[in-house]
Amino acid sequence: MRFRSLLMAAGAVALAGGAFATQGEAQEPIRVAALYSLTGGLSSLDGPSLKGAELHVDQINEEGGVLGRPLELVVFDTRTDQQVTATAAQEAVSSDVVAGFGQSDTTFVMAAAPTFQDAGIPFVTSGATHPMLPTWVGENMFMAAFGDDDQSYAIADYSYDTLEHRRVYVWTDNSMDFTRALTAFFKERFEERGGEIIDEDFFMMGDTDFSAQIARLEAVEPTPDAVFISAIPSEAGLTIRQIREAGLDIPIISGDGFDSQLVATVPGPELANDVWFSTHTYLADDRPEVQEFIDAYEAKFDHPPENSFAPLGYDAIGLIANAIEAAGSDDPAAIRDALEATRDYPAVTGTVSYTRENMVPPKPVSIISVQNAEFKVEDIWRPE
Repeated sequence: MRFRSLLMAAGAVALAGGAFATQGEAQEPIRVAALYSLTGGLSSLDGPSLKGAELHVDQINEEGGVLGRPLELVVFDTRTDQQVTATAAQEAVSSDVVAGFGQSDTTFVMAAAPTFQDAGIPFVTSGATHPMLPTWVGENMFMAAFGDDDQSYAIADYSYDTLEHRRVYVWTDNSMDFTRALTAFFKERFEERGGEIIDEDFFMMGDTDFSAQIARLEAVEPTPDAVFISAIPSEAGLTIRQIREAGLDIPIISGDGFDSQLVATVPGPELANDVWFSTHTYLADDRPEVQEFIDAYEAKFDHPPENSFAPLGYDAIGLIANAIEAAGSDDPAAIRDALEATRDYPAVTGTVSYTRENMVPPKPVSIISVQNAEFKVEDIWRPE
């Protein structure tokens, strides 16, 4: 069964209505937990991701639901806080849900997914990208996105081949599993291609002053060809702004933590220049699923998708609904087995088949440029 998209949640529970009435009684909904940081440093990724999921649930319910029953989201704001996330996961598995999904960062998935694993309930992360997640969590863990190895390789290849960078300085948020992994895979690929990592500097999530890192970067002679910044959105815009305010016009490269409007709005159009990052593919893709999603999202929310995390949320709940339908059951174990058997699911962000070890789908990676605060798809990298 092929689903399209929509819902309506904002912190608690969203129910579908009369279309499911049978002899005057509404069908019992199938409940799925959505765990997202709707506030805090990851909200610019998680907010759009939840909206994408809401869109898909509305569309599924408009088309008759799943197994003839409405799909219902039970939404938790995890507030970019690991303890809040862990507590939300405990509440979620006690809320009569058949599956869970959400989170755009590995650290926060690891605060939630093991609880679903222990409860025997499948969990699909919409945006977290560490390729070891399913190994760390267990057989109930699935990823809707590519792995950090692929997106790091993509930006490393583009940096070396197209931008002709040979000497790169690296900044890493040392507090996050995602950012450390992104850096490790970037360094591996860039050096494998023949590039040089000049040096590496560090900061922590929540830092707002990067003057010390900038001073060390300025002191490098000759000037590096680029600086690779492994960061989440709250740091992405700040690092760009402060580097440019210091008078440095060095190219900035990164991964999907930069796939946020904060990269444009925090520096502003005069400073948001010469930035390139890898992220999830859907823009510049001519598959019908992509344009249908964009049109539906804009119709519901009165603006285009903010970033690629919006279609990832759409895809994550779509994978779960597809598995429920394929299983013919709302039993979590049956849903898990159907997820594992998923082949050629037509997701907006690329076809999903769980054929790789660890349930990490091989998917294309987009390279985005930012000039004058405008985003443009420059290339699409495909895994070997």
